[in-house]
Amino acid sequence: MNKQTEIEAAVLRRLLKHLDANKSVQNIDLMNLAGFCRNCLSKWYMAEAEQQGEKIEYDEAREFVYGEPYESWKNKYQPKATPEQLAAFDVKFKSDK
Repeated sequence: MNKQTEIEAAVLRRLLKHLDANKSVQNIDLMNLAGFCRNCLSKWYMAEAEQQGEKIEYDEAREFVYGEPYESWKNKYQPKATPEQLAAFDVKFKSDK
């Protein structure tokens, strides 16, 4: 692995560690503020693996990102989205279409 790849991999690990330490930051808030969330990272991970000739299932990718099975994480840490969060999401993403 070259130095740049090592740095990029370390940055991803640091981002995942940061998200894990901040479970109160909800995916919908990430989407509303940054346009991506943990599930997006999972999809990107899966897509990049495929580009490298590796087959990774979505559930496997989410377990990598969340650090545990998604349903388990969701049940423990993800409350139902508020009407305000959903409205902000609709404004940001439904108006683009």
